[in-house]
Amino acid sequence: MSAALDRGATPAALLALRGVGKRYANGTVAVAGVDLEIEAGGFVSLLGPSGCGKSTLLRMIAGLDPPTAGGIAWRGGTRPSLGFVFQDPTLMPWRSALDNVALPLRLAHVPKAERHRRAREMLSLVGLADAAGSYPRELSGGMRMRVSIARALVTEPEVLLLDEPFAALDEITRFRLNNDLLRLWEARRFTAVFVTHSVFESVYLSERVVVMAARPGRLHADIRLDAPGHRNEAFRTSPAYAALCRTVSGALEGAMAA
Repeated sequence: MSAALDRGATPAALLALRGVGKRYANGTVAVAGVDLEIEAGGFVSLLGPSGCGKSTLLRMIAGLDPPTAGGIAWRGGTRPSLGFVFQDPTLMPWRSALDNVALPLRLAHVPKAERHRRAREMLSLVGLADAAGSYPRELSGGMRMRVSIARALVTEPEVLLLDEPFAALDEITRFRLNNDLLRLWEARRFTAVFVTHSVFESVYLSERVVVMAARPGRLHADIRLDAPGHRNEAFRTSPAYAALCRTVSGALEGAMAA
């Protein structure tokens, strides 16, 4: 059971972090004093240089790593269903794409026919309907990441947490997966929290960019983006996109100097 939101939270808040910090046993302070609210159905990017605590903060939100200071509270007092996409696809090499996607349903004891139906549906949504029987070694890096996203979404989570999932991909594949992720978010309206160190990716994907400074990891800026609800290639090449990238880039530069 998680704590309920305090009375100071905004009505739209799904999640509130109050004074959240993380100190490791060796004395390293990875995150300090984070106060942050995330709205239900929103798309928020955590942006910052390497080592600023973005991934640590995401893991604490997921419940994978407990904070050593402050608290994390959810609306209603209960953590909703979560999906987590890691930097590496972390697929089981001996299982087909279909069985990798179906694994969370198998662990939840969903009958085989039903879990395969839902896994095939998710593979279709990420454009891999024809690759259901393929093994990870037979898939490109971008295809493996699509399988990983399908696996995270197959349980229909209310919140999707993504830890730099496209960082190792080439630019063309990364652009394509950005578009796929937005399409899925627009269709399903899960709450997305996306970790990245790319200004351009954060602006393209997000409604809001939270910029973090390092040593220790802390919030430096919280920028709401005045951009069209539906993003596409026309937006990526627009003056409005370039202006937003300059704004976020300036905030990131300030964070790195802080």
